[in-house]
Amino acid sequence: MLINCAAYHDGRKLADIEVASISEYLAKPGCFVWVALKDPEVEELDAMQQQFGLHELAVEGVRIGHQPPKIEEYGESLFAVMHPLTIEDDRELLAGEISVFVGPNYVLSVRRRTDQGFREVRARCEREPDRLKDGSAFVLYALADHVVDCYFPVLEALGTEIDEIEERIFQKQSLAASRAIIESMYSLKRRLVLFQHHVQPFHEGVGKLTGGRVPKVCAGMQAYFRDLFDHLDRIVRITEARREMVVTAVQVNLGMISLAESEVTKRLGSFAALFAVPTMIAGIYGMNFQEIPELHWQFGYPAVIAVMVTIDLFLFWRFRKAGWM
Repeated sequence: MLINCAAYHDGRKLADIEVASISEYLAKPGCFVWVALKDPEVEELDAMQQQFGLHELAVEGVRIGHQPPKIEEYGESLFAVMHPLTIEDDRELLAGEISVFVGPNYVLSVRRRTDQGFREVRARCEREPDRLKDGSAFVLYALADHVVDCYFPVLEALGTEIDEIEERIFQKQSLAASRAIIESMYSLKRRLVLFQHHVQPFHEGVGKLTGGRVPKVCAGMQAYFRDLFDHLDRIVRITEARREMVVTAVQVNLGMISLAESEVTKRLGSFAALFAVPTMIAGIYGMNFQEIPELHWQFGYPAVIAVMVTIDLFLFWRFRKAGWM
């Protein structure tokens, strides 16, 4: 559906206009038209294609949806795809899709699978007529900057989750709890990879607008897009660092599990040694030989028991001192 359709001249809003009047304002020198659609019908896209002369391949991509983030050039116009990200209550990432057509005298944004609007962006642009004089290129920057700013809270939430998991790793855990930690870390790593898949291609696309052969429609806006590129570069680097932290945390958790299992093994070995000595002595005296030392001695039985207890007490003391029991 149509959200907004407005005409601007010299950085100031002229009026909200009808779709049928778009061509009239496009013909006026110094004017540009900004249209916003949300989950449009095929007929609405066809009408916009006719009004703005949009490239068929770009329009077909918007009709199909589920496009990767990118910035492509079609003649004198640009076609950008951005993915706004939010975290749901179950900590899963929810990705929307925003397609933006940018020409010398128009901006058309199409939102899908997201309720994140651009009312604040439009208000910001209208409060800064000196910058809005730059036309459609500044609107593209403002839209992209708003999407990128929304990445930081998501990244911060993922970072907080990493900190929570790391605290749990060094607490005494049961085997089931340790397994739950590994599952949590794997889930977090999957979301970080998904986050990077939404951000990395857009980072590369914005890089095309910062230097070298800059598209004509963005001429003079390199400083703004370079600032946007720096923000995305920072986000990409932080994401990669946190992925490495998750991998390291998994290895540490596995190491802690191995240490716990080693402790169990040592305790079992200690108890086995305590039982082994009496078993050995009793086994010797259980053999069917006629001549065994002290076999017929009056105090043989209590002496053997005393030896068993003494040896076990000594072993218990040694194992306790070594921390095995």
